[in-house]
Amino acid sequence: MTLEVLGSVVLGLVLAWAATHRFARRLPTRPLVYSTGVIGALFGDFITHSALGPGSALLSLLGAAVVSAASLSLLLRPAGRLRRRSIPV
Repeated sequence: MTLEVLGSVVLGLVLAWAATHRFARRLPTRPLVYSTGVIGALFGDFITHSALGPGSALLSLLGAAVVSAASLSLLLRPAGRLRRRSIPV
């Protein structure tokens, strides 16, 4: 169980690091991105471990990766400016 939690933390950090390098201009500050990645991975591990029970460490890490990536995707801002017309057409 302890190794599973540590694995989730490392997985969350790796995903957050990859997101900061890939989408540096579209993300907020790095501490927020790293903490969101780790917390998302821990939450995903908790949910998956609760649903599947003990003995499914690889599936729990997969669940951690999915929830962490989903949490990080919520932080992304749009790539360009939104075009808004002042006069409706």
